[in-house]
Amino acid sequence: MTDASTGSGGALSDEPFEPEVLDSREVYRGAVWSVREDRVRYGDGEMVRQYIDHTGAVAVVAMDEDGRVLLIQQYRHPIRERDWELPAGLLDVVGEDPMAAARRELAEEADLTASGWEPLVSTYTTPGSNSELIHIYLATGLAPAEEVFARTEEEADIRLAWVPLAEAADAVLDGRLRNGILAVGILAAERHLASGRRSAGA
Repeated sequence: MTDASTGSGGALSDEPFEPEVLDSREVYRGAVWSVREDRVRYGDGEMVRQYIDHTGAVAVVAMDEDGRVLLIQQYRHPIRERDWELPAGLLDVVGEDPMAAARRELAEEADLTASGWEPLVSTYTTPGSNSELIHIYLATGLAPAEEVFARTEEEADIRLAWVPLAEAADAVLDGRLRNGILAVGILAAERHLASGRRSAGA
């Protein structure tokens, strides 16, 4: 194990690394994701890793004029919970711009449009087991969408709640809201807005 540190002038950052891939094959194709198995040269030897080959995704922190954020509750079978989440969806349209996908998901999941869009943060959800990179946006200037979308399966009985941003952040830090994408998005939005207030007051 090596010790990596940054001095006062260095910015902490993930580092790209491309080991030689000796073999790569799809071992399972599902309805949404595929599982790949790669054999790579690493150090003085080789290693084999299986992982979900993910298309990527987007999520939206939608905030109204009162500083409340929209949360969606729906059933998630792997964890056997109805967890609270941000409006989100897959980047499953080839070549689609992530912000365009975020606009689409906000309309489809919450029947809303937004006039203001800002990128908040991009994050890998579980890099030890899949390649999903999710882009999270702040949406403001909300208005009802012209079209109401039909929802099926887990989305058929989703609940919507408008929650003050600070209350949502407290619930994340208290461990009451445990969805990772929601946690990153809510805390990033709180930091982003606080930085804006500090800049305005400077």
